[in-house]
Amino acid sequence: MAERVVEEVSNKQVILRDYLSGFPKESDFEFKTSKIRLSVAQGRIIDPRNFDGKLMKRLIKPIIGYGVARVIDSGHPNFKKGDLVWGMTGWEEYSLITEPETFFKIEHTDVPLSYYTGILGMPGMTAYAGFYEVGSPKEGEYVFVSSAFGAVGQLVGQFAKLKNCYVVGSAGSKEKFTSISVANFKFPDHDFCCFKHVLFYLCFPDGIDIYFENVGGKMLDAVLLNMRLHGRIPGCGMISQYNLEETEGVHNLFCLITKRVRMEGFLVFDYYPMYPKYLDMVLPLIREGKITYVEDIAEGLENAPKALIRLFSGHNIGKQVVLVARE
Repeated sequence: MAERVVEEVSNKQVILRDYLSGFPKESDFEFKTSKIRLSVAQGRIIDPRNFDGKLMKRLIKPIIGYGVARVIDSGHPNFKKGDLVWGMTGWEEYSLITEPETFFKIEHTDVPLSYYTGILGMPGMTAYAGFYEVGSPKEGEYVFVSSAFGAVGQLVGQFAKLKNCYVVGSAGSKEKFTSISVANFKFPDHDFCCFKHVLFYLCFPDGIDIYFENVGGKMLDAVLLNMRLHGRIPGCGMISQYNLEETEGVHNLFCLITKRVRMEGFLVFDYYPMYPKYLDMVLPLIREGKITYVEDIAEGLENAPKALIRLFSGHNIGKQVVLVARE
């Protein structure tokens, strides 16, 4: 029997170098080139552009995120060479995956593959679970979406419109607009009083039934004063509090009691068993043009750190994607 030839290739990786706290800077990242063998033992798969987060050690392994890739070699019965997959991966060109059961095989390729990092991946499932399962919307309700032009928020707004809800969203700049009405929330010094009155007088004089929470801090404080009786707040994220040395306090939590508001945090991982149901709902909407998805694509792994930093400053327009390689 002829001996199997195992190819070894260079693998560019993005590593977090000396970051400790606060908002990351481009100088906190460095690029490393290692070698990887394009074959695997039984039970593992290799795919381009990705890596398993459980192996990560800071300063040694790449940072992680969601990615889309093609299987190069597989010893796992559910995956074969040539399959397209999406899941939690690393910032690199090739990866060894040790938990392939956490990956989803891509069956529908009539839509952009990048959608599986967004509307057809984790952000899409987050919007779906948070709005429909946690928010429990009813037709005609009043919905407010913070970070309404991000990877998740832009979908929540469209789901709410499809449910015949009245929707207003906030975004970080005047340039960000979707199919919903959008208000710029960056008032001077995050002026709490100004935003509170904008919500009440301009957007929701009768109050808010569902607040899809992505921002936290002073925005959450202002919204609590504007919630209607028996309102719901799906807690998806609080980006205004990430990387702060000391997080801001929320002062109006008593409104949860007086208005009988239900605020519930959730993690998308708990809802992944509903993924086939979600695809059945959203794929026809995409194909019929009834829902759209905006992406902000940076090309090249070398631009990944800059793309990440754009998220914290609100400069991304839609879902931030990094294109590592073209087939």
